[in-house]
Amino acid sequence: MSPETKVVFAYLRNIQKQAFELLRDLPARRELIESYFAIDPSTHDVEGRYFDVNAGGVSAEWVLADNANPNHRLLYIHGGSWVSGSPASYRGLTSRISRATACAVLSIDYRLAPENPFPAGLNDCCDAYQWMLENGPNGVAPAEKSVICGDSAGGNLSLSSVLRLQDLGVTEIDAAIAISPAVDFRGRSPSIKTRADRDPIIHPAIFEALKPLYLPEGQDIRDPYVSPLLGDLSQFPPLLLQVGDAEVLLDESTRMAEKLKLHNRDVTLEVWDEMPHVFQGFAPYLPEASLAIQSIGDFVQRQFNPA
Repeated sequence: MSPETKVVFAYLRNIQKQAFELLRDLPARRELIESYFAIDPSTHDVEGRYFDVNAGGVSAEWVLADNANPNHRLLYIHGGSWVSGSPASYRGLTSRISRATACAVLSIDYRLAPENPFPAGLNDCCDAYQWMLENGPNGVAPAEKSVICGDSAGGNLSLSSVLRLQDLGVTEIDAAIAISPAVDFRGRSPSIKTRADRDPIIHPAIFEALKPLYLPEGQDIRDPYVSPLLGDLSQFPPLLLQVGDAEVLLDESTRMAEKLKLHNRDVTLEVWDEMPHVFQGFAPYLPEASLAIQSIGDFVQRQFNPA
C-alpha cells in the first residue's frame, strides 16, 4: 500500500467513526459527508469553469473544462447515501471528469431523502437527463453524444435512471458509468461480509441504517428502480464499472457485470487494487484516482469514436 493510500485509509476511518456517532444527527452527518474528499486542498481545485442552471426544474450546475465539447454531455449524479452530498462538494471531481471525457458535465442537486424519499431523486435524475438532451451550456441545442454517470448512491441512481429512461422510451444514451454503485438492496453480495474489515468507510451497519431513510415504508426492494441488478438489462447501453478491491460494495459491481455479460452487453469492469470507496474523488492527491479518471475518459472516447 502506497503512502498516499495509507493516509486516505486513515482519513476515511476517522470519517467512518464520526459517521457512526452521527447516525441520528442528519444535519451533522451531511456536513461531514460534504468534506469526504477534503484530504488535501488540491482535491477541490476546479479545472475549468462552472455555473448554475435550472435543468428542467432540477437545480444543477454546468461544469466545463477548457476542452469540453458543449454538444457532448455527461449527467453526473453525486453520491452520499441518498441523504447527503451536493454538486459543490463534487466540483473538483466533476471538473476532472469533464477534462478527461471532453464533455460538458451537468452535475445535479437532486432531492435528498428522508425529506424526499424514493422515487423523488430518481425522478429528478431522469428529468434532468431528458432536459440535457435538448439543452447545453450555451442554451437550447440537441446533444450529439450523451452519458449518464454517478458514484455510490449516485451510481445506483445512474443505473436505475437508465432502466427508467428506457421504459420511458428514451434511446439517446451512448454510455453509462457507475463508480462503486449499490445495485441490490437485498444485501446478497458476498463482499458485504468478506470486505467489512477492510473497507475503511462503509460498514454494513451504516448501510442498513440508511435504507429506511431512502425508501418509503412498504417499498419493494426488488423494484428494479431500487435494485437495478434485478431489472431487464437486455438493452443496457455500454457500461463502465469502477470499484475498489477494499470495498464492501465490490461484488455489487462484479455481479452487475456478470449479469450484463449473460445478456451479451458491452460492459467494462475495473477493480482497483487496495482502493477504497469512490477513491476517484481524491485526485490528484492519490495517483490511482487520477489514473481511474483518465480511464473514464478513455472509455467515453471509445464509445463516442468506435474503431
